[in-house]
Amino acid sequence: MRRSYQARKLLRHQRKPGELMLVSMIDIFTVLVTFLLMTAVFSHTVILQLHLPAPQAQFREPPPGLVLEVMVRKSLLEVADRNTGPLATFPNTAQGYDYAGLTRYLEQVKARFPALTAASILLEPDTPYDTLVQVMDHVRVFETSDGLQTVQAELFPDISIGDAPPLARVSQ
Repeated sequence: MRRSYQARKLLRHQRKPGELMLVSMIDIFTVLVTFLLMTAVFSHTVILQLHLPAPQAQFREPPPGLVLEVMVRKSLLEVADRNTGPLATFPNTAQGYDYAGLTRYLEQVKARFPALTAASILLEPDTPYDTLVQVMDHVRVFETSDGLQTVQAELFPDISIGDAPPLARVSQ
């Protein structure tokens, strides 16, 4: 049956406006946040502070004593004092660089100069990044046994990097 205009107008005014249901939306966001937190990768990043030379730094006379430099060459590792020259060289082994020999020697240097914390790592051009990281790790710390535990001890944590001077040619 057809209703009159008045009846339809009355029914229209009695209707309540539609409600907004947010419960299902909140449920979806809860599941989404939980999923994202469970699948997130939390990585541990190690940051080393390197001391790079300033662009226009003035030359200052270093204090008397040892100024330790570790030079990375293609065929060897060389430990030197900036003031007196080479102290020790470690030729490459069949496995590559002699990191163990370098660490043993630096332990002896640390025993003689316990207050010294700075060392420079000088690299030849085209030295692989992995080699730099390995040398930095062996110059910074060494591992020692303390009972059943292996403990890392500090060697020279204040590391600077730079370019190695060219090898001096021996004239014949």
